[in-house]
Amino acid sequence: MAANMYRVGDYVFFENSSSNPYLIRRIEELNKTASGNVEAKVVCFYRRRDISHSLIQLADKHAKELEEEKESPTETELTEKQKHQLRHRELFLSRQYESLPATHIRGKCSVALLNETEAVLSYLDKEDTFFYSLVYDPTQKTLLADKGEIRVGPRFQADVPEMLQEGEADDRDQSKLEEKLWDPECPLTNKQIDQFLVVARAVGTFARALDCSSSVRQPSLHMSAAAASRDITLFHAMDTLHRHNYDLSSALSVLVPAGGPVLCRDEMEEWSASEAAMFEEALEKYGKDFNDIRQDFLPWKSLTSIIEYYYMWKTTDRYVQQKRLKAAEAESKLKQVYIPTYNKPNPNQISMTNGKMATVNGAGPGSYHAAGGGRACESCYTMQSAQWYSWGPPNMQCRLCVSCWMYWKKYGGLKMPSRAEGPEERTSPSPASNESRSRGHAPRQSNHMVPMRNSGSPKSSMKTKQAFLLQATRLTKLARHMCRDIIRLRRAARRPFVPINCGAIKAECKSSFNSS
Repeated sequence: MAANMYRVGDYVFFENSSSNPYLIRRIEELNKTASGNVEAKVVCFYRRRDISHSLIQLADKHAKELEEEKESPTETELTEKQKHQLRHRELFLSRQYESLPATHIRGKCSVALLNETEAVLSYLDKEDTFFYSLVYDPTQKTLLADKGEIRVGPRFQADVPEMLQEGEADDRDQSKLEEKLWDPECPLTNKQIDQFLVVARAVGTFARALDCSSSVRQPSLHMSAAAASRDITLFHAMDTLHRHNYDLSSALSVLVPAGGPVLCRDEMEEWSASEAAMFEEALEKYGKDFNDIRQDFLPWKSLTSIIEYYYMWKTTDRYVQQKRLKAAEAESKLKQVYIPTYNKPNPNQISMTNGKMATVNGAGPGSYHAAGGGRACESCYTMQSAQWYSWGPPNMQCRLCVSCWMYWKKYGGLKMPSRAEGPEERTSPSPASNESRSRGHAPRQSNHMVPMRNSGSPKSSMKTKQAFLLQATRLTKLARHMCRDIIRLRRAARRPFVPINCGAIKAECKSSFNSS
């Protein structure tokens, strides 16, 4: 029961295709649709096979740098198989959200930020466990590290001087170290300071009445008085007092100069209603990522202005109302959902003959297999399995055993490293790659004395391929004898993937014909 109960915050497998590996997602919300079905809003995680080869190289470089930065010696050298399987455990976090039907959940898993102090083998020892260290942006096609920086050093910490002995003078120039903004031992009493602040508020209210833009934004006297009582007015008044050595008459003359009363505005007044609405929309989308908010919504505002407005906006009734609405909405949302165990047969499951295991002609009594032409498992090379699953293009008739099929669905790769797969399992194997795989398996299958065809049902027999003949021209045959020193046929046969320099052969043949 508990295993089938899925809650917000769980990491789960989602199945979007019967043949592709599971998607790995984190549940953020569980919402009930109008039709009564449950949808999960999830955070997307990507596998290595889902991103480009250039980004894979970047991720490997990042992992190598982390390995070199370790002070302690690394653990024992991993085998090729362990390295291969460890790649299947690596994920890439994204900031991308999507909604998926909750009925597509196929189980729970565990995803953690890579712990540099923990042995990587610990991830292989745990079932359904994955790790990530980089964040993938599917839109920009970039990878970034998902961890904070420990800011240690003279750039971030002040050098604390030695403590002065009793009676020892401080030789530092205080004016270079700090600036005094207010003197608590000033000659004015608290009553005089409060009266000056009241005058400053009154001047601010009068200044707003004279300003056309302010009279539009604050049409009533109460709104103008409230705006004039904000911190920006009080800070300006106290700063004016300090700059004029706490002389009230001199400070008052500065508050009301010849050109009219001084008007002090903060970000709350400077922003228009449309800008405030855009900010709330951006905050809903990006959270407190002020760089993205500025880049995508408010490029004409400075970063300082946006941050200052945010902390002022948090003191408003608008913020309190939104917080209450979100709390009520979160309370009404589903906290968990029960998904029964999915037990429908997979379309890739290879059917058995008459409900029994088919026997391979010429095989011993203990050799049994499901329909599929007697081919071995593409991953572990076993010839026996309680159930087989087709894998790859249908015309290649590749198949996996039960264990390797579940590994493929959960981890997105094969258990054993294969040259046919290449360094990364980017996609499901293509026909070309599977042809090379089947050719590579042919000698192994012949060693097991298993024929490539089954004389049973037509479904299990391999499709016949059209024969072809590569016939060399007379000139090509002649060139083999005339350019033996250039071609070196034996050496070329041992290196089938190294191209032969046809230009040099043509030039040699041409010179030989001209000389003769």
